[in-house]
Amino acid sequence: MAIYEFYCPTCRVKFEERRPMSQASAPASCANGHPAERMVSVFAAPRGGAAVEEAPSGGCCGGGGCACSA
Repeated sequence: MAIYEFYCPTCRVKFEERRPMSQASAPASCANGHPAERMVSVFAAPRGGAAVEEAPSGGCCGGGGCACSA
């Protein structure tokens, strides 16, 4: 099972559906029954076998460039 993201242009609502990968391209409808478009999901993953760099310290902005590290 995979989670797919959809967008209903009529309702202007984003929603997710859990379905088997074999049904990835099957049509989807929003809660109101309007046809929805499948969105491309964005996710982060490390590339290759390279080591992941540590984020600089100093607050949530990574370096203390904002007021949240004060």
